[in-house]
Amino acid sequence: MEFAVSRDGTTLVTLHGGSDTTACDDATAELADSFERLAADGTITDWDVSDAEVYEHPTAPFDPYTITLAFTVTVTVEADDADEAAERGARSIDDALERAGIDAISFTSPPSTSAV
Repeated sequence: MEFAVSRDGTTLVTLHGGSDTTACDDATAELADSFERLAADGTITDWDVSDAEVYEHPTAPFDPYTITLAFTVTVTVEADDADEAAERGARSIDDALERAGIDAISFTSPPSTSAV
C-alpha cells in the first residue's frame, strides 16, 4: 500500500542580509530552492516553508544573521501498514535532507501518515 508521510521541523540558516526582513526572505528562498531540487528529482513529493524568524542578530556590522525556518516535508512510501510507513518515511526524509545539505534540523512532530 502507498502512504504519504509528513514531518514538521525547523532548521537554521546562517547568511548575510541587509535587514531582518531581507535575511528572512533570503533564508526562505534558500531552503525553498533546496526543497524544489528534492521535489524535482522525486526524493520528496511535497514541501512547505511556513515561517522564518531571526534566531540570532548580527553582533558586528559584517556578521551574518541566523534564521529559524519552520517547514513541512512529505514523501511517498510503500508499506504494509501505517507504522511501517512512518518508519520508512522518517528514514527517507532524514536521508533526503542530509543529502541536500540541510542541517541543524529539529523535528517538531512525529511522522504523520495517510494512505494515498
